[in-house]
Amino acid sequence: MAITQLNSGLDVVFDAGRTFFHQKLDHFRKAQAKRRVYRATCHELSVLSDRDLRDLGIPRSNIKRLAMEAAYGL
Repeated sequence: MAITQLNSGLDVVFDAGRTFFHQKLDHFRKAQAKRRVYRATCHELSVLSDRDLRDLGIPRSNIKRLAMEAAYGL
């Protein structure tokens, strides 16, 4: 009887640890995906010529801000 109670207690601890780990892993993956969007947006806008950016109404100095808005919604 005591062994069963001990195992169920350990199962609770292990489940809590797995849940915590998976939450952190999920948070890391979401942050990584946002960073990927930021970098891709920066790159795509940076390779445009000044004329293309002017046609879009985007000053070159706003590229990082626009990338932050695209990735993080700031």
